[in-house]
Amino acid sequence: MRILKVLTLRGPNYWSIRRQKLIVFRLDLEDLDEKFTDQIPGFYEGLTQLLPSLIEHHCSPGRRGGFLQRLLEGTLMGHVVEHVALELQTLAGMPLAFGRSRATGEQGVYNIVFEYMDERAGRYAGRAAVRICRSLVDTGHYPAEELAQDLEELRQLWAEAALGPTTDAIVQEAQARGIPWTQLSVPGVIQLGYGVHQRRILAAQTDHTSILGVELAGDKEGTKRLLRSAAIPVPKGEVIRHFDDLEEAIERVGGFPVVIKPLDGNHGRGITLNITQVAAAEDAYDRAKAESKTGSVIIERYHEGDDFRVLVVAGRVVAVAQRMPAHVVGDGEHTIAQLVDRVNQDPRRGDGHDNILTRIVVDRASEQVLAHQGYTLDSVLLQGEIAYLKTTANLSTGGTAVDRTDDIHPENIWIAQRAARVIGLDIAGIDIITPDIGRPLREMDGVIVEVNAAPGLRMHLKPSAGQSRNVAAAIVDHLFPGGRQGRVPILALTGTNGKTTTTRLTAHLVAQTGRTVGYTTTDGTYIGSFLAEPGDNTGPQSAQLILQDPTVEVAVLESARGGILRSGLAFDHCDVGVVLNVSDDHLGQYDILTLEQMARVKAVVAEAARPGGWAVLNADDPLVAAMAEPVKAQVAFFSMQPDNPVLEAHLAQGGVAAVYRDGVMGIQTGQAWEPLLPAAEVPLTLGGRVSFMIANALAASLAAYLYGVSLEGIRQGLRTFKASASQTPGRMNLEDLGGFHALVDYAHNPAGYEAIGEFVRGWSSGERIGVVGAPGDRRNEDFLRLGRLSAQIFDRVVVKEDDDTRGRPRGETAALIAQGIQAENPNFPHTIILDETAAIQKTLQEAPNGSLVVILPESVKRALRLLEEGRRTSHP
Repeated sequence: MRILKVLTLRGPNYWSIRRQKLIVFRLDLEDLDEKFTDQIPGFYEGLTQLLPSLIEHHCSPGRRGGFLQRLLEGTLMGHVVEHVALELQTLAGMPLAFGRSRATGEQGVYNIVFEYMDERAGRYAGRAAVRICRSLVDTGHYPAEELAQDLEELRQLWAEAALGPTTDAIVQEAQARGIPWTQLSVPGVIQLGYGVHQRRILAAQTDHTSILGVELAGDKEGTKRLLRSAAIPVPKGEVIRHFDDLEEAIERVGGFPVVIKPLDGNHGRGITLNITQVAAAEDAYDRAKAESKTGSVIIERYHEGDDFRVLVVAGRVVAVAQRMPAHVVGDGEHTIAQLVDRVNQDPRRGDGHDNILTRIVVDRASEQVLAHQGYTLDSVLLQGEIAYLKTTANLSTGGTAVDRTDDIHPENIWIAQRAARVIGLDIAGIDIITPDIGRPLREMDGVIVEVNAAPGLRMHLKPSAGQSRNVAAAIVDHLFPGGRQGRVPILALTGTNGKTTTTRLTAHLVAQTGRTVGYTTTDGTYIGSFLAEPGDNTGPQSAQLILQDPTVEVAVLESARGGILRSGLAFDHCDVGVVLNVSDDHLGQYDILTLEQMARVKAVVAEAARPGGWAVLNADDPLVAAMAEPVKAQVAFFSMQPDNPVLEAHLAQGGVAAVYRDGVMGIQTGQAWEPLLPAAEVPLTLGGRVSFMIANALAASLAAYLYGVSLEGIRQGLRTFKASASQTPGRMNLEDLGGFHALVDYAHNPAGYEAIGEFVRGWSSGERIGVVGAPGDRRNEDFLRLGRLSAQIFDRVVVKEDDDTRGRPRGETAALIAQGIQAENPNFPHTIILDETAAIQKTLQEAPNGSLVVILPESVKRALRLLEEGRRTSHP
């Protein structure tokens, strides 16, 4: 077997609207084509022995063991690869179930589709599945140690991709509320929502978090001074930079016991508590100094009591946890070292912050803590006796947490909330030492020892004991009050022809509301009236640029076939999904072989329209009109034919439509007709002479109307939008060059040629000359048809080629178009000039007075530049 291509889909796609994260392998079965699993000796036994959990796969029988039944009855190897790829991910901690295996138009080649959680892991699982199946076919087995390595690699990829517990909790809460999220290019930074309504987080730090508050929280001594000045209880302390100042500092804070810690440390590193002797203080100073970036060390009065973390979000206490340092409890038999090993076997413990608890790491500091208690690692504790291995209660060093949210005294709530405000943090972790959090601090000699920016949420989400607190909900409430989802309206458009013009016009109409519109087209990505990025930008990456921009209030996204097939849509759903038309362009690419399959690709945009949103469909195109059935959104039609049966039935039911009636464009709801403008008054239609531009204007007007643009706003937008090089470059750009006219249009497929032909046939003042070509990745029959159409439309033709022949030998595309011309009319006048620039220049130079030169270029920018040069030559 051979993997020919791998696609990673990240949004609504050809295979599924709901399951948006899919891997597609284009797999050549080679010698296994038409060889079924029941014909391969030992394959069933080898696979079920290797992966016995495949019995849980229901497959088409719809029950446990269904897939194994298919194996026994005989199924093709692509189907097996799909299931093995899913099972490998499941065994690695990523449970998944959706997959498809479909034949392509090429003998023995299949598209294998399966879900993923992490795309790197998904791709690895697919390759491993192919490797496993090949080995089982050839040898009857796959080494168990290699399977173990595969699973370990998958687990590692998943671990690397997984968000930290704090970030993950916030993201999961946001997702549950329908708030979209995106990982930005800066590590750890997450965008929640879209455009102008987006918010950003870095763990529990938000774009509302004051940088001054973060700086103050990092300055532990400065924090204490501010809190003390606000009459908030804090321990007495001093900052020193030199060892010689240690003993005097201890005396000034009131003598032993003391706490010594780095001025700018975190996660409990370098902190030593309850120091009672000078020698221990000296060691503690060295540890704190080593962890301090500034070289400054805090000497602080030690207060007896338990360690509590109080989480404050948006000025409100939302959770309280009592933290205990890493410790073991004696059983009268095992040494402390053995007890640590047993504790670390708890499946809740792991490395770093990703598990509920963190493994206890025994180091030199741990041995010193034990020695302070009179123990060594070899000591055997009595039954129930506790030995601490760390001085601080941080979860990151193996500590545990017990929920105490319901126990905190109201006065302590008030103090914690004041502390967060004094420091200036929207989300703060307030560390309190007190014997009893249920009594006021002033009664218990309790103190606030630290205020933490970006506090970890793990101890509250999954405490070792007590009630779990959904603190992520409070943070999302803070970021998106009132149940907001942080979205901007998305209007997505697709079709074979007219996408860019309709997208530009829709954006122009929406802009009449005064909002900032971001839109993507084949000639660039725009924000407001400015070009943000040039290029053919109709895929998900360009759409993400718009959705990530914090100034965009409305997104209008041209969504081309290629991007949908390669990556899926860039958004989970849209508010308005527009499908203009479907014709036989790009057939044969990405295994899309028929018009019906192409319609299924385009339908992704309509089906991505949310319930309550709108799918705007062309009633005059049967393939597009049929898309109304599966969509979840409301349906609206546009039509050039007021007597269209689909349209009439829709309006009879009170539906909404844009209709061209007796030369006038209008919006109709049921039987209520609201005229917009006569087509002749819409510049885009060139005086009402270009019917496909009228259709584009209907679609754009309907999309804008359903978004919320007023009828007068639509009228104003239609009047001020022109088929010009500035507003619609390469779309029916008609220029007067003095003695003749030239038209530039990006028509490059049969439907586009036919649409242009309607206008050209109506040109009666002189010779009609075409400069024609097409992209080289189309089918031979497409080029022949373009040649026939050229002979039907024009009086004379110059055939040129694109600079990029897309894999074809130079001259082949032009020769096929010329062959089509001759098949239509053997005597039709035509010449071949392969270079596009030379072909345009020569045609313009030789154009007779009164003629119309129609240029269908590869490079619109170049063609328009050549027209401008021709204008200057004609009018020096």
